[in-house]
Amino acid sequence: MPAAQNDIDHRPVCFVVMGFGKKTDYESGRTLDLDATFDAIIKPAAERAGLRPIRAVDINGSGVIDVSMYDLLLRADVVVADISTGNVNAVYELGVRHALRPNTTVIIKEDQGKLHFDLNHINTFHYQHLGEDIGSRESIRATEALAELIVRAMASTAPDSPVYTFLPTLQRPRLSDERYAELLDEAEENHEVLSAVLRAGRDAFDRSDMQAAAAAFARACELKPEEASFRQQYALATYKTKLPTDVEALQRALEIIEHLQPEESNDPETLGITGAIYKRLWLLQENPVHLDKALRFYGRGFEVRRDYYNGENLATCFDLRAAKQTDPDEQLFDRMSAKKTRVALVEILSAMVADPSFHERSDRKWVFATLANTMLALERRAEASVYEAQFRSLEPADWEVSTFETVKALYVSNDPVG
Repeated sequence: MPAAQNDIDHRPVCFVVMGFGKKTDYESGRTLDLDATFDAIIKPAAERAGLRPIRAVDINGSGVIDVSMYDLLLRADVVVADISTGNVNAVYELGVRHALRPNTTVIIKEDQGKLHFDLNHINTFHYQHLGEDIGSRESIRATEALAELIVRAMASTAPDSPVYTFLPTLQRPRLSDERYAELLDEAEENHEVLSAVLRAGRDAFDRSDMQAAAAAFARACELKPEEASFRQQYALATYKTKLPTDVEALQRALEIIEHLQPEESNDPETLGITGAIYKRLWLLQENPVHLDKALRFYGRGFEVRRDYYNGENLATCFDLRAAKQTDPDEQLFDRMSAKKTRVALVEILSAMVADPSFHERSDRKWVFATLANTMLALERRAEASVYEAQFRSLEPADWEVSTFETVKALYVSNDPVG
């Protein structure tokens, strides 16, 4: 037993409440990878301040806030709450922490999102997010600044909780040390298991092993069933396996994504993946219902966030439908809609490339790929060649090249439907 005693982590605890994976902030219209925030800013800042970072993974795997979560919110030396994207669970857990402890609670958020009105009066730490990840310079700046803020919060006796500010005689509750230590170990272990599964899934995507990616994200869904981003990646990997057949893989992916209720969803990732499934079903079976559904899902996804993935596919589907129209007016409408979407895409993506922080984005290859195919569709072939070269220079994975070339093939003959 002495060895086990030596392994005990005696550092003060920084308990982190935030969402997982990619989440859309409907106030700013941007999608943020919250895992990047934890890895690039919060975890290193906590460790720099001498704390043990514990992320709020469900202790019992049920997906609900239970007694264990309340215990950790009570006892943690510091709580960092990232309320970017208006994450409901994070905001609720922040409120619980404010009710349980008078101080050592730090609120953070991505700088382009808006706070709900009743949090505007509370000091909040801001950081910059590129969407897919955190830029290296911002990671260094924000880590140092957040670490300093955590140290100051631990040294201060002044309340940062509005509850204890307005009810100064309120007494905080207590919890036994033994139970608290057990909860910390369990929470840390759950986060490590989930992190390992997610790494395996992302690594499998990088090496174009879709069966392994699907298996990893299926496991992630079991560990945290309410997390939408895991189910999105599970569906994506599943249809890309093309096993046992293309159609069966797509139908299975549709069953997976249906759990996120795409018909009612405004999540651009859910809408984009659902649109992709129906577009591929149409390409295989040419059922007009599938193409109309793809247009509806891509269209709503592009309207919600003006993101380039949904936009490019929306334009492609307009062209595909135009080629099947028998009414000249309907055909003209679809072709003009495709062109209008692409003109908007060029404007959106050109501004993105011109941004000084563009070189730090992890999705640069997809920006270049989308610009290449968009320019090709608009018959701006010289520009298309430049962007394609930039896409290939970033050494995309085999499946990424295949995805790019499938779209490109629709336009190489100056005929969007071949």
